[in-house]
Amino acid sequence: MEDRGSSFVAVRRIPQGETCHSNSAEVVAGSAAWLGRGLSCVCVQRRDSDASNSFDLTLAQEECLQRLQRRIDVPYDSSIIEHQDALRALWNAAFPEEELHGLISEQWKEMGWQGKDPSTDFRGGGFISLENFLYFARNFPKSFQDLLRKQEGDRSVWEYPFAVAGVNITYMLIQMLDLEAVKPRNLVGATFLKFLAENESAFDLLYCITFKLMDHQWLSMRASYMDFNAVMKATRRQLEKEILVEDITRLEDLPSYKLLSR
Repeated sequence: MEDRGSSFVAVRRIPQGETCHSNSAEVVAGSAAWLGRGLSCVCVQRRDSDASNSFDLTLAQEECLQRLQRRIDVPYDSSIIEHQDALRALWNAAFPEEELHGLISEQWKEMGWQGKDPSTDFRGGGFISLENFLYFARNFPKSFQDLLRKQEGDRSVWEYPFAVAGVNITYMLIQMLDLEAVKPRNLVGATFLKFLAENESAFDLLYCITFKLMDHQWLSMRASYMDFNAVMKATRRQLEKEILVEDITRLEDLPSYKLLSR
């Protein structure tokens, strides 16, 4: 996946009953902290020993990896009807009570996109990041809504943007699991392919687990927007630790899976 620079916008939580007035004190912008280049400094680091390792795959694992890699290689394309329909479906899952006025609309900022056109943010994760969102919304709607609306825990005044964080998680998982290699070069990636061979939706399920775990870490660390990279590092460390537990045979056995609610 190409390393791309970007910018982020931190989201200020407005207490109930308080009117939101946007000004320079309420929106903090910075360079390369959420997508592409800023995330790669968190997620793309590889141990020297990993680079020389390569794990053999069964035929089933190899075929599953290739199918997943084909999904990863698909960029989001706003001219493709299927992609447009998926984006509308995401809006309807997120805000079923609110009509979307257009695929380019200021409404998207309510979900945590950086601007009125979500396609500009998908370049960090491709179409698979949209598929991840939809899987999360459809299979764990309560957790999806809790994270979208920041309904759990003692939240920071400056919160992470839900949508942009979700694209970051897709990107992080691809790097952590070494999914762009012909064969995995680290034990975490090789172990994940065992899960994938048993469950074709394993990547999507792991995305849901990771998103919920990231928010759990965010709350535990009492984080604010400047701590996002530290939270992502902590999330990755915990996820790797759980995946490598010897008696874990499926993703539903991960301790962090219990954080999810349907």
